[in-house]
Amino acid sequence: MQNQFFIDGGRLSDEALKRKRRLECDPASRTGHMEYLPGMEQIHSDISQNVLSQRNGYDYGRYTAGDVIAALEHPTCSIEDLKALLSPAAEPFLEQMAARAHRETQKQFGNTVYLFTPLYIANYCENYCIYCGFNCYNQISRMKLSMEQIEHEMEVIADSGMEEILILTGESHSMSDISYIGEACKLARNYFRMVGLEIYPVNTEDYRYLHECGADYVTVFQETYDTVKYETLHLLGHKRVWPYRFDAQERALRAGMRGVACSALLGLSDFRKDALSAALHAYYLQRKYPQAEISLSCPRLRPIINNKNLHPSDVHETQLCQIICAYRIFLPFAGITVSSRESASFRNGIMKIAATKVSAGVSTGIGDHESKYNGTKPDGASGDEQFEINDDRSFETMYKDIAGEGLQPVLNDYLYV
Repeated sequence: MQNQFFIDGGRLSDEALKRKRRLECDPASRTGHMEYLPGMEQIHSDISQNVLSQRNGYDYGRYTAGDVIAALEHPTCSIEDLKALLSPAAEPFLEQMAARAHRETQKQFGNTVYLFTPLYIANYCENYCIYCGFNCYNQISRMKLSMEQIEHEMEVIADSGMEEILILTGESHSMSDISYIGEACKLARNYFRMVGLEIYPVNTEDYRYLHECGADYVTVFQETYDTVKYETLHLLGHKRVWPYRFDAQERALRAGMRGVACSALLGLSDFRKDALSAALHAYYLQRKYPQAEISLSCPRLRPIINNKNLHPSDVHETQLCQIICAYRIFLPFAGITVSSRESASFRNGIMKIAATKVSAGVSTGIGDHESKYNGTKPDGASGDEQFEINDDRSFETMYKDIAGEGLQPVLNDYLYV
């Protein structure tokens, strides 16, 4: 593992080395990646077993054009059909898949596309995930917003017209504890109709507290469902524990959250198996919690500060389009989010086919919405970004572009009484 403690060929600073030594004393650095740590809630769910069983048995090379044609002709899409649609054999049928996906989207969502923006409130992290810009050994500018700064960021975003926000932090229990995140949720409820969270996984009682503070839904990226590969990518920290992360969405639903989102970070491992796993994760959750709003995100690996050479392995826009169309055909009711990691042209196209939610006015840095939205210098220091975005359109531009494509941009469709 010692050879991993270099970022793009540069040695760690003295401060980073001290953090390294402290974290190596943490039990999470010594435990197996499938072993729970003290304090981690175990819910003994069968969903992970079902997902891994299907993943391990997925031989996508055996599917033929005939299997793909049959899958597209079936009125409902089975798990076996999904496997065919995610296979290489389906790539020549992308036009037919897009047409079927478009019909399903129209039936369930009409021509609506939902808009939201992320707000990163802290970028401190206690994990060493070698592909992430926030990882604890990456030498970046760290920052944690005060409640006053968080409220100012929210005011700036709300003044643009946005009604849904996604609150994000780095995965640091000490620098971004539950009470800190809860207070941010309470502030968000004053400015937004929908409040989402993308934070480190927590126990059911903590999700219940955050829901009481105003959070509506929870997004958790499993990153990769490949348990062997997962261990090589997550070397230190609580995130190293694969099963605890996997069950996060279910704990959130048990706590009363209205919805959850599942995702793999495409490009970390075999993307076809990861795409299958994420879809089945959402599928089994929907079957077990039929009242929940289940959605999928489709991010690809992006370059980070101090490592510009990170790119999704073999996941090109054609394959990403195939995955999103397969998701829509398999899960007609599920929301599908396509992030600003993708190009404006790709997002414009996929919104007309299968995507139902996009981010706008995005910054993955800390404390810089004032400069991004109003063109002014940020008040004080700002923290570095988690990854590079591709589509940097403002909320106003995105809204106009969506409408210009003949779609209906939606800011919120919930009434609270």
